[in-house]
Amino acid sequence: MRILLIEDDEKLAERTAEYLQSHKATVEIVGDGERGLERAAAGEHDIVLLDLMLPGIDGLELCRRLRQRSKVPVIILSARGEEVDRIVGLEVG
Repeated sequence: MRILLIEDDEKLAERTAEYLQSHKATVEIVGDGERGLERAAAGEHDIVLLDLMLPGIDGLELCRRLRQRSKVPVIILSARGEEVDRIVGLEVG
């Protein structure tokens, strides 16, 4: 499985990638929303994992833009646990 991980916290991104790689996934890490959108547009990944709070384009806007261009599955990672955040995430895709 080829995973695009869009996360600006380098240590968290590295730890997440290590875990995923231990389960035989190939992981590409990108640290901001704009670069993440560029890489996702290339269509080389099976799934996108993204943080809500990113520099540049935030995670929700990034998800909206991805949905306009692609059907790649997106999983949003966030420390924000409010119900409204979950609802908005589901609404954007």
